[in-house]
Amino acid sequence: MQKVKIVLKSGKDQSVRRYHPWIFSGAIKKIYGKPSEGDVVNVYDNKDEFLATGHYQPGSIAVRILSFSEIEPDINFFRERIKNAINYRRAIGLVNNSQTNVYRLVHAEGDDLPGLIIDYYNGVAVMQMHSVGMYRMRNEFAAILKDICGERLKAVYDKSEGTIPYMSGVSGKNEFLYGNSGPVIVSENGFRFKIDWTIGQKTGFFIDQRDNRKLLLEYSEGKRVLNMFGYTGAFSVYAMKNAVLVHTVDSSASATELANENIRLNYGEEHMHEAFQVDAFDFLNDIKGKYDLIILDPPAFAKHNKVLSNALQGYKRLNMKAIEQIRPGGIIFTFSCSQVVTKENFRKSVFAAAANTGRKVRILHQMSQPPDHPVNIYHPESEYLKGLVIYVE
Repeated sequence: MQKVKIVLKSGKDQSVRRYHPWIFSGAIKKIYGKPSEGDVVNVYDNKDEFLATGHYQPGSIAVRILSFSEIEPDINFFRERIKNAINYRRAIGLVNNSQTNVYRLVHAEGDDLPGLIIDYYNGVAVMQMHSVGMYRMRNEFAAILKDICGERLKAVYDKSEGTIPYMSGVSGKNEFLYGNSGPVIVSENGFRFKIDWTIGQKTGFFIDQRDNRKLLLEYSEGKRVLNMFGYTGAFSVYAMKNAVLVHTVDSSASATELANENIRLNYGEEHMHEAFQVDAFDFLNDIKGKYDLIILDPPAFAKHNKVLSNALQGYKRLNMKAIEQIRPGGIIFTFSCSQVVTKENFRKSVFAAAANTGRKVRILHQMSQPPDHPVNIYHPESEYLKGLVIYVE
């Protein structure tokens, strides 16, 4: 079947020629045919020169580019891309790592597979498709993973029900596509965590903070630590190794229980840790001088540019409270996982927060995501996680 042809407006081909993997609807001059969401389309410039092949979707991002060569994205194409992604993880020391058996196997645009996320949890692959084009291939992806990974892969779980674009009319179903498994215990840098992908946020665990949690070990010794928006309590588990006290705060009862469970998994019945189910902003109102180290890892304040201004104010308000309340000589690990918030905007929000408190603040580290969440150099949007470690006099 001949692919639908999409022609771009004059001058709108420049970002494609710079290998940016998205084509926005405003760049399109004409569509020859009537593509359904998820169909493979070919893209041409205004002079009828081929530019790219990708998945079509109505909306702001009209095409997610699969290749800048004129190819047929069949099962062999995807097998090669997934194989390359796994080989990359092997090259950076994550495959067959005795200390870590949880990592991202495929990171969408970062692995030239836009719309596809695959996380690996000690023998279980959990997939999330963010485009209909990828969702149509879910069974093929499961077969590819089974073939490449062999016996070490026990199950493949599709958790795309909440990630397929809602306007598509395609209703996904969270289910096993291969094998079966209950919750598993994973190891990250030697620490153990219980993962339940059926109920957890994203695919079950925030793998992207692995290196930043390891950095926390360097600063938590002898400290009284507060972990805000604690979720699974992963930062708390790391801090417990050498802190004198760790408190975890989350508004969700199931999250605080999971944090307690992960503490017990690593330390038994440990009285140095306590979890609080309470609103983060309320908790920060009355902690003056109680903590030496505070971790601020909130959920994304902005999913799209329309609410960017409100999100930046939210980051400013949150960081201002923490800077005001922390002990002199305290350290704050602060993060944003909002893709639309740039590193510069986030840093400005923290700067404004510090300036409003009048306290002297130094930046110790600037943080990002680990190498199994690679940033496509042509796609700056894929660098979604940013963070700062700051010292407050």
